[in-house]
Amino acid sequence: MFYYLFEYLEKNYQLAGASLFQYLSFRSAITFILALFISTIFGKKIINFLKSKQIDENIRKLDLPGENAKKGTPTMGGIIIILSTIIPILLFADFKNIYIIVLIITTVWLGIFGFVDDYIKVFKKNKSGLKGSIKILAQVILGLFIGFTVYFHPDITTRNNEINDKKIEITLDENENKSLRTTVPFFKDNELDYVKVFKMNSENFNWIFYVFIVTFIIVSLSNGTNLTDGLDGLAAGSSSIIVFTLGIFSWISGNIIFSDYLNIMYLPGIGEIVVFVAALLGGLIGFLWYNTYPAQIFMGDTGSLTVGGIIAVIAILVRKELILPILCGVFLIETLSVIIQVSFFKYTKKKFGIGRRIFLMTPIHHHFQKKGYSESKIVARFWIISIMLAILSLITLKIR
Repeated sequence: MFYYLFEYLEKNYQLAGASLFQYLSFRSAITFILALFISTIFGKKIINFLKSKQIDENIRKLDLPGENAKKGTPTMGGIIIILSTIIPILLFADFKNIYIIVLIITTVWLGIFGFVDDYIKVFKKNKSGLKGSIKILAQVILGLFIGFTVYFHPDITTRNNEINDKKIEITLDENENKSLRTTVPFFKDNELDYVKVFKMNSENFNWIFYVFIVTFIIVSLSNGTNLTDGLDGLAAGSSSIIVFTLGIFSWISGNIIFSDYLNIMYLPGIGEIVVFVAALLGGLIGFLWYNTYPAQIFMGDTGSLTVGGIIAVIAILVRKELILPILCGVFLIETLSVIIQVSFFKYTKKKFGIGRRIFLMTPIHHHFQKKGYSESKIVARFWIISIMLAILSLITLKIR
């Protein structure tokens, strides 16, 4: 909104300072500040409202330390994150940019299903919430939408660029201006073309495999974030680190100078994602103010499903989805711990008649609780691991 207003004022009236709103860095900074302000100031009002309506978390009896103290803590805190993200974006983002449109749709779509899930848990007193099949279906539909958009939309392109002493020369890559290239960490050429991997003779079928991969990533990461949201500040803090890192990737990929210097693909228009990332980061940090131990509010599926899905979509749009196992290593470990535990239990029960466990409890953060570690120490150490993985992800830009 303001982006176009000040663009008009600069163009027609040469208003002093109006050109600031054309700078990505300025709009990113102001969206971050506004999102942080909304999430911290109005976040408290939302918490009080949720408390007054007795919208609190149904705490499962798991015999974990501090379990009873969490009773009565309001949930659906993802509303704070979503509002803090969407409002600044509506004010300062460029809506002609396809990447912004895709991310807004992603946020609203997953936010609705996460909200319905929390609503059923709180008001219908159904601890299971929305049926798992329906949540998966919603994520699959989103995956199809993202896959189709990336593959078919004319504004989503990759470009090769060459820089010499005189000027910057940009050439469209092969297959007109469309490509299914992505970044591969640690490999010398640093790129992989899905079309060549699938070796499809007909280009009409390339999208089938690409859409399948995109859908799998979105479903996996969205649910992985949901599993991680089990301790105060764990999911929000880890997500903040991941989102910040993706913001760096977005800025570099959208800048022709730095993309050439680092020898990575240049993605026209992708830099606008930095504005969205700034808003999301401000919302997450503001939410974290109230979510750190002892939490005054929980994220709920409204937040965890949405944030996880947004992270996946940003990575896909920036062509960094193959780095997610490193960058989102904490989410991956949490998910794998559940898969390993359930699989081993079923196997031993079938073979020996009695199910056995590898971990004391899953997701793995509960295992450490059972071992006697305090909640705040577990969360802090997981944050440290997330920071280390984020740095490792950034290093992959140069180490090949």
